[in-house]
Amino acid sequence: MQRITITLDDDLLTSLDDLSQQRGYHNRSEAIRDILRNQLVRASEQSSERQGYAVLSYVYEHEKRDLASRIVSTQHHQHDLSVATLHVHINHDDCLEVTVLKGRMADIQELSDDVISQRGVRHGHLQKLL
Repeated sequence: MQRITITLDDDLLTSLDDLSQQRGYHNRSEAIRDILRNQLVRASEQSSERQGYAVLSYVYEHEKRDLASRIVSTQHHQHDLSVATLHVHINHDDCLEVTVLKGRMADIQELSDDVISQRGVRHGHLQKLL
């Protein structure tokens, strides 16, 4: 690991310290490393040919007309992306699914958009990983 020195104005340092405390970082270095990793992920998302991993999570109404079948059909069309899926029954009406995906990031984004945009999907989020 390399040691570097950076200069921050007082307001920015206060904001960094506040963020560190809110998120439970033990020191400024951990916070800065995390912020930098997040920015590198965002920058690498510009390349749709890049290979990577992502986690797709969504809540949906399992009784919505043919929704479960449409989601499964969407996932089967791009079956090579799915590594594993966890299915949780939240209550009588709703289910939560968490799917680990691996492949070309453009394909992962397309699958995610297809699932999240289905009528009856209440919440959806794609977390891209390096």
